[in-house]
Amino acid sequence: MPQPADELIPTRATLLLRLKDWQDRSSWQEFFDTYWKLIYGVARKSGMTVDEAQDVVQETMVSVARHMPTFKYDPALGSFKGWLLNMTRWRIIDQIRKRGPPEAHRPLSDADTTSTGTVEQVVDPASQRLDQVWDKEWEKTLFEAALARVKRHVDPQKYQLFEFYVIKEWPAEKVAETFGVRVEHVYLAKHRISEILKEEVHRLEKEMI
Repeated sequence: MPQPADELIPTRATLLLRLKDWQDRSSWQEFFDTYWKLIYGVARKSGMTVDEAQDVVQETMVSVARHMPTFKYDPALGSFKGWLLNMTRWRIIDQIRKRGPPEAHRPLSDADTTSTGTVEQVVDPASQRLDQVWDKEWEKTLFEAALARVKRHVDPQKYQLFEFYVIKEWPAEKVAETFGVRVEHVYLAKHRISEILKEEVHRLEKEMI
């Protein structure tokens, strides 16, 4: 049976506590799966090449691991979101320094341009604009994390109806015909899973701050 929404997402505080154990591979994998795209996307929009952005991800994860034994999660002192942003910012700046003075402000070339990093989107990692980029990528990360959780805990057929109708934007009638159900079932799956998804996003907004 699908689990209630309040059981789907473990708290960030709980996950961060588990990360203090370097041998807890499942927790570290969960952390990596949740945040690597966020870090990578922000690095690309800061002007990093694909290889540099991958290095930023790796080095940020290493930095997090090094800080975990003494890290104390206390929202009253500062947000986890802001802490991870600073970790990422420092690693991006490190990559720029590695280029040397002639490359310090090199824009992305056409070959480097992708949907996650264009010349128009390049920002100075030391500026406040990076915070805005981070916020947008953070929201996308929240949605993707919530969606992945919901997918694992709801009825597979209902999720398929939701996925094809809402995410892939198929007409409801085509979805119903494809999966051999009445169109009313498509609308019902959309309503129920959308509600669960909203709750999950809201939960993550509170727990990943």
